[in-house]
Amino acid sequence: QAQLVETGGGSVQAGGSLRLSCAASGRAFRMNALGWFRQAPGKEREIVAAISWNSVTFYADSVEGRFFISRDDGLKTTVSLLMLHLEPEDSATYYCAASTSAYYSEGVNFHSWGQGTQVTVSS
Repeated sequence: QAQLVETGGGSVQAGGSLRLSCAASGRAFRMNALGWFRQAPGKEREIVAAISWNSVTFYADSVEGRFFISRDDGLKTTVSLLMLHLEPEDSATYYCAASTSAYYSEGVNFHSWGQGTQVTVSS
């Protein structure tokens, strides 16, 4: 059974940095696009960044140049999100997810989800 487990959330002051990691297990994910999503209270879940199987990346406009997604397809697949220059607006629960597609594109389906990790940025 596919399982995605996020780690690395926490509380930080504005301008600070955090790195989120997500370990994928239960099946092979090296040919799947992976993504990071976030959901703040009262808001819809939104995609933050995605990375295709060939490491081509996508970023939401709100995080472009501040967040960096990467993947490591060794014995297990890990996807990380380095978040720099954090802003209070970045506060949310962050989820990693695996797509049914090898390539990310808008509207592609993500079928496996982690349990989420909280990020809180104080001003």
